[in-house]
Amino acid sequence: MSAKSAINKELFTPHDEKMLAGVQVKRRTKKKIPFLATGGQGDYMTFICLSVTNKKPSHVSLTKVKQFQGSSAFVKRSQWTIDQLRQVNGIDSNKDCPEFDLMFDNGLDQWVASSAGEKCTFIQILHHTCQRYCSARKPEFINCQSKLLGEGLDTVIYHCKVYFNRMRKDLGPHRGPPQKQGNSILHSAADSVTSAVQKASQALNERGERLGRAEERTADMMNSAEQFAVTAHKLEVIHGRRVRDEENSPDTAAIWH
Repeated sequence: MSAKSAINKELFTPHDEKMLAGVQVKRRTKKKIPFLATGGQGDYMTFICLSVTNKKPSHVSLTKVKQFQGSSAFVKRSQWTIDQLRQVNGIDSNKDCPEFDLMFDNGLDQWVASSAGEKCTFIQILHHTCQRYCSARKPEFINCQSKLLGEGLDTVIYHCKVYFNRMRKDLGPHRGPPQKQGNSILHSAADSVTSAVQKASQALNERGERLGRAEERTADMMNSAEQFAVTAHKLEVIHGRRVRDEENSPDTAAIWH
């Protein structure tokens, strides 16, 4: 079980909540401590988790969770409501980077995620969640790539559909059972992939999870469709050979004569 799955199971599920996203982070700058604490708990991992209650009306929270060295348990350290979030700073709008800032009513936290991809996924889901659940003032998202702000998903799905339709038109109606069989296989594959894209999109919109990977998955699906086309062509060639062999066989010739 992954750390995020364990956090969801231990900290959120028992309180009738579900975790929408989580990112492992470290502080970019040392936090000022007014005194030196003795007998500390040593090194720890920190996660910023986004969660929502299952009961209506829904309440969305951002929670800082820690796991201390030598312990398998996760502990909630700080929590904010989504309405307390004022600004999300993606640091660089031109490229992926692991740094980001979260500004709340009572302070600013500067983080660096374990990877740029994990940070991008978290910000994309956070933006989607704010648009869905924030009823009053929505937090400001600055220095974020456009793909993180919900502008890319529908476009990707649209282009995927156009791609499959173009493949069908390019094939067109052909004569003969071999081509018909190849078209049937390819069309079935394209329909399956298109359906998978639509279901994935619906699931992502409902759950707010893994939105940052939608473009990569769609590209994989498109590559799979191309592989289906290659397979269909190979089946067409094999089937055509079998038909010719049967037509030229002595038994077939004897039947016709």
